[in-house]
Amino acid sequence: MKPPPQVLSDVEAAVDATLARLGKTIVLGLPLGLGKPVELTNAFYRRARLDPSIRLKILTALSLEKPRGGNRIEQAFLQPFVDRVFAGVPDLDYVRDLRENRLPPNVEICEFYFRPGSMLGNAHAQQHYISSNYTHAARDVFNQGCNVVAQTVARRTVDNQARYSLSCNPDTGPELMQMLRESGRPHLKIAVVNQNLPYFGLDAEVEADAFDIVVDDARYTTALFPTPKMAVSVPDYFIGLNASSLVRDGGTLQIGIGALADALVHALLLRHREPAVYRRVLADTGILSHNAALIEAIGGTDPFVQGLYGATEMFVDGFLHLLRAGILKRRVYDFWALQQLINEGQCDPDRLMPDVLDGFARLGVRVIRGKDFDVLQHHGFFADDVRYDNGHIVAADGTRVVANVADPASRAVLARCLGEHLRNGILLHGGFFLGPTAFYRDLCALDDATRNAICLTSVAKTNQLDYNPRLYRQQRRHARFINTGMMATLSGAVCSDGLQNLQVVSGVGGQYNFVAMAHQLPAGRSILLIRATRESETGGAPTSNIVFNYGHTTIPRHLRDIVVTEYGIADLRSKTDSEVAKALIHIADARFQQDLLKQAQRAGKIEADYVIPPPFRDNRPERLEALLAAHRAHFPPFPLGCDFTDEELRLGAALKAIKRRAAAMPRWRLLLKALRPMQPPAAASAVLRRLGLDAPQDLHERIARALLIETLSS
Repeated sequence: MKPPPQVLSDVEAAVDATLARLGKTIVLGLPLGLGKPVELTNAFYRRARLDPSIRLKILTALSLEKPRGGNRIEQAFLQPFVDRVFAGVPDLDYVRDLRENRLPPNVEICEFYFRPGSMLGNAHAQQHYISSNYTHAARDVFNQGCNVVAQTVARRTVDNQARYSLSCNPDTGPELMQMLRESGRPHLKIAVVNQNLPYFGLDAEVEADAFDIVVDDARYTTALFPTPKMAVSVPDYFIGLNASSLVRDGGTLQIGIGALADALVHALLLRHREPAVYRRVLADTGILSHNAALIEAIGGTDPFVQGLYGATEMFVDGFLHLLRAGILKRRVYDFWALQQLINEGQCDPDRLMPDVLDGFARLGVRVIRGKDFDVLQHHGFFADDVRYDNGHIVAADGTRVVANVADPASRAVLARCLGEHLRNGILLHGGFFLGPTAFYRDLCALDDATRNAICLTSVAKTNQLDYNPRLYRQQRRHARFINTGMMATLSGAVCSDGLQNLQVVSGVGGQYNFVAMAHQLPAGRSILLIRATRESETGGAPTSNIVFNYGHTTIPRHLRDIVVTEYGIADLRSKTDSEVAKALIHIADARFQQDLLKQAQRAGKIEADYVIPPPFRDNRPERLEALLAAHRAHFPPFPLGCDFTDEELRLGAALKAIKRRAAAMPRWRLLLKALRPMQPPAAASAVLRRLGLDAPQDLHERIARALLIETLSS
């Protein structure tokens, strides 16, 4: 029996113990996102900064960082927001030094996923990036020499025994720890307790002896890092509406984080709660007429009667909204034949009948093994007073029969051993969670029954079929794996994580896994959401995200499936190159369609006399604004909550406006504005003080002050 962990009250003592046992070469594996033990990580990093003889390599992903402005004005705008929303959240010291190019030479930071756009141009981050599928992350961290695994956990005491939950991150840690155990490599596993984490059981729960060291002290129960909501724009809503019509009742859903995911969730809520309004919006915007056959074949517009099951790498707050609305309600069970019979309507989870045994026999389930019996009894298939004993099932009255469904005598007894109804079904399997503060608060407040219907587990299970193909094919029926991309090429390839100059924007994460899995599942579909255009923060001409070709690919053309922009749906599966190119041009912005068509025609991919049909020629932002105007009351800027005050929203919009105006205005006019004395309206005085523009320090700030006064006065 493995000894219990060493329990310490200070992270510095944990660093001391690690150096004493492993020496001065520390390869520290940390979870993605929220599960990093910040104080322990900072202690390791601080020790390496003070002692150049220590070699520290940190292997992780998605290092979270509080918002920071690009200049003094933006920083002044953000600071009160950061102070309020991120109060009590500790900072990762290595992230600050990495951004400022101040890492000591004895420290390396290697990540397989960046916060999108955060490390563009950062030489250390770009050179030490590891490109990896999420399902390969544990393997790659192990291969990089990891000898310390550290994670933040929640703790419970049951029968005077401490138990721990990996809570937000059971995604890769258990797999990595198993690799280390089996390798014989000297290593340590360290947990830091943070009781603000919601305690999840099932696959996320581990025994105390899973760790060598546990750091447990009240000062490490700190606020959890939140991801504030961003506004959902009109184009985002059109993307969400299009995608929502492809989700099948009784199916499976995977979504990510951000405004596009919020738009999708809001559209699903509208479809369920107000179906007449939802269908009217789809009809008025042309979504129904353009995609009627596809929607009927794979999606729908009716409320969710059977409901959805979540199979997702990321458990976001949108799923809680779907749960509360009664959409996330399809439960799955961990025995493939039972799940198949439920799917076929041959087993009612609420009323078990003896003919379910006939169904088992029909599917080839004859001998029930011990581990199968345990799973079935866990789900209530067998009553609690029934036992399994050495290949036999023992009924409550002591009758003992061979555990063989195919034997008529055994089956007659087994029929008496059934439970009344199924239990312990799972509504969502997820790999990790991350979201706003309200989401964390809601997770902690879940009742036990709801919490136990959410299984946080390894991405080896959520992101692929390999672990249990027969079971997962039955659970993930009508799967819609919905993710976001940056660009799509006319061949159907999608770029989601990097640029053609090799700069990494984010990372592959699990996107490739889900796209490949969609092609493996009989009724699965991959749906990639891509905004048709992008603009720089300072304004200027837009650029198309539907391109002829691009020098970086995340999803190869042979895995093309469904691409959605604000202008519609392109169903690319099983289509010819010509059909794919045309479908993507049809959902591109009209300002770029003719150039795309000419490029495809020059390449011989579209016939020379092809003309874009009239219904697709008016793909313009102003048309979308007009189409949604009549329904705007149903589409608020922040459908799932907002962390900004009304003043911050107005000020944020004003700052964006002056950036665009400054970019579009000749420099001589900007100089004139800066030199002309302007009396701010009384309402603007507090805003100017907040931004430090009541006393501008240079020409740039005088220009910004003048433009802001004009904007606030208009």
